[in-house]
Amino acid sequence: MSSAVRRSRRIAVRGGLLATAVMLAALPSVAAPAAAHGKGKDVRFATFNAALNRSAAGTLRADLSTPGNAQARTIAEIVQRNRPDVLLVNEFDYDPVAARLFQDNYLSVGQNGAKPIRYPHRFIAPSNTGIASGFDLNNNGQVVTQPGTPGYGDDALGFGDFPGQYGMVVYSQYPIDLRGARTFQNFLWKDMPGALLPDDPATPAPADWYSPEELAVFRLSSKSHWDLPIKVGKRTVHFLISHPTPPVFDGPEDRNGRRNFDEIRFWADYVRPGSGRYIYDDQGRRDGLRPGSNFVIAGDLNSDPRDGDSIPGAAQQLLEHRWVNAGFTPSSRGAVEASALQGGANTTHRSNPKYDTADFADVPGPGNVRADYVLPSRGLAVRDGGVFWPVASDPLARLTGTFPFPSSDHRLVWLDLRVGR
Repeated sequence: MSSAVRRSRRIAVRGGLLATAVMLAALPSVAAPAAAHGKGKDVRFATFNAALNRSAAGTLRADLSTPGNAQARTIAEIVQRNRPDVLLVNEFDYDPVAARLFQDNYLSVGQNGAKPIRYPHRFIAPSNTGIASGFDLNNNGQVVTQPGTPGYGDDALGFGDFPGQYGMVVYSQYPIDLRGARTFQNFLWKDMPGALLPDDPATPAPADWYSPEELAVFRLSSKSHWDLPIKVGKRTVHFLISHPTPPVFDGPEDRNGRRNFDEIRFWADYVRPGSGRYIYDDQGRRDGLRPGSNFVIAGDLNSDPRDGDSIPGAAQQLLEHRWVNAGFTPSSRGAVEASALQGGANTTHRSNPKYDTADFADVPGPGNVRADYVLPSRGLAVRDGGVFWPVASDPLARLTGTFPFPSSDHRLVWLDLRVGR
């Protein structure tokens, strides 16, 4: 979800101070690069909802065609300061040329003294966002099929004002096995056994918000789901990435909340042996991940384990998964400070604020939450990790800032994982 959309819910003055703040051990605001230790090597995986989305098709390419865009420079510096080996960027409009321009004009150029970073491998593919469905998916009595027209996003296969808005891209220091890559853009929601299809409360029939004709075209992924095999020496790590829809902007049918839940569930089934047999990819290949495979699930899941608007248990589908190593939770001191200073909805949150990854509207809410995840498989050891959210006194706090943000309302999240030889 973009900063502009979320912040439209913000009341101009932030409210309140927490009386006390949780005290944390000091964490570096600049993450040291991963290093090799003993057998195997440490590989830094990261996710960053960078809000590099624009309001019209082609605008992102134009912004990145020269090295002077202030937001893109700030995003690039955050990446350079943290130096991930494998990076998912959420909310990057689908445009292969723009993906190259961001590398050439920003990541490859040192920003404010930060060392340039070069990714020899990248992957970008189409997104369901902004693709016209031809149906009245929000049931308001109008079918909107013209991009940019009010209401178009709500009737699109995934919310967006034009095809590919809010897409995603991956940059990698390690080779991506393109022949083994799988995308699931076209997987239909109705084909998930036990799908939480929304119900129209105005009728007695169950799960009937969408008609049979609409369900015949309605895709599960609001953007897409990708399985990208990353070749680290002789080992392969499957980078499983997505960006589920925000569980808001709907009515009592909770169509976005239910879709968010099942978009997260997709990976839970995909990595559980025997549970992903119903899954098919865009090439027609069926089944989930091969048992015993190493994987990293990453992305803006738009779901906090205890706070916010998602269906209870949505994030826990992965956090409590038998085959997911969720024992280490990335954190920051800056998130604790922000929660205390901003107050509002943060004062009623149940999750520890040190785990927050996104700075959302505090009044009326949802406040700051944990929305972004890097979750390794059980066979990958976590060496270190963090959330890039500097405290206000840190010189690098200029990169994250406060609303209106110089970069994004999300923070980069990273883990160093030991990958065997």
